[in-house]
Amino acid sequence: MNKSILLITFLVLSVISLNAQKKFLFDASKAETAGNADWIIDADHWNLDYVPYATPGGNEANAQRFPTPSQNNITSSTSETYWKGALSSWGVELVKRGYQVETLPYNGQITWQNSNNPQDLSHYDVFVVCEPNIKFTSSEKKAIIKFVQNGGGLFMISDHDNSDRNGDGYDSPFIWNDLMFNNQIQNNPFGIKFNYEFFNENTYNIVNNNGNPITNGEYGKVTKVEFYGGTSMKIYPSANSSVKGVVFMQGSSTNGNNNILCAYSTFGNGKVVAIGDSSPADDGTGDNGDNLYNGWLEDANGNHRKLFMNGSVWLASGTTSVNDKEEMKNNINIFVENNKVYFKTGQNLNNASLSIYDISGKEIFKKPLPAGSSETSFNLYEKGVFIYRIISDNGIIATGKFIK
Repeated sequence: MNKSILLITFLVLSVISLNAQKKFLFDASKAETAGNADWIIDADHWNLDYVPYATPGGNEANAQRFPTPSQNNITSSTSETYWKGALSSWGVELVKRGYQVETLPYNGQITWQNSNNPQDLSHYDVFVVCEPNIKFTSSEKKAIIKFVQNGGGLFMISDHDNSDRNGDGYDSPFIWNDLMFNNQIQNNPFGIKFNYEFFNENTYNIVNNNGNPITNGEYGKVTKVEFYGGTSMKIYPSANSSVKGVVFMQGSSTNGNNNILCAYSTFGNGKVVAIGDSSPADDGTGDNGDNLYNGWLEDANGNHRKLFMNGSVWLASGTTSVNDKEEMKNNINIFVENNKVYFKTGQNLNNASLSIYDISGKEIFKKPLPAGSSETSFNLYEKGVFIYRIISDNGIIATGKFIK
């Protein structure tokens, strides 16, 4: 077979393998379906048991671990109504991109490195928690922060003040702040605090430089965001120097630390995206009788889809190429920051070169590696999935893949 065909075949299989390894876990263990909400990706199961503060009376959807119908049957033309749940459009969109999605059911456990839990966070790349209505326990807070610290991505979605849907005395801004300021790991590890507010807001006040992964990422440039009953955030660069606000209330300074609607940061080897309203993720589907509205596509002219998918891709990429077994085997560590790609190997190299290929198999970049060095960096302005290959006089040292 022609060498170029072999290379393209390898690249395509590598991309499929890469995305298939990326798993998103959507939480449903914190009363995400209580009241008028259905913050789940699949609402076609019903809970017949009485669960205090979670799904009282058995009248709410009880999302199962694997959504039905099977995600294996989703294609590029599958309708976003394939599943029913306020976050189902988000889930379908993730599967279309090649990711896998699961739900942590109402009786699931949030743990870190617990071999007895089949849904331990160590099995996933991104944990999505949309408007939690039950406080995290001390062990759950520790598990979530450890998950991020060790390379996981956390999507934190809050709602407005006094949004206690299950009547247990706690709403999502308080619960998120309790996680960040009352844990056993570090005070305010992500550099974010949710304000206790309730407002509607249409804003064009968005950070949109070309290198921003959240507001100008793979799914396009975000130009508008609409909140319907949300809250804002304050960021603390003194607690986490990486934290940045990217969507601000209209009239606020985009260089300020308050009045922020969407923010992101890194912590340890992982990443966090935070947003102050659940409405932009709502696709309008869920339990019959619940008051839902399609903010995913109808509000902000489709910008909410861009915002959430850009954030998802950024979280899934990790600060290194998360859980890529081939790269770990060859001791290759990849870090992507804006338009800069950093490579570090587990050994010093001599007479070696690095080549980068796009999805079509075209070589887009090649450079010799510094003799006796174990690391290098280069600029990469394109977005997408890329394959790297390190070659020395003795042949191929390592081959792998990464997302920018």
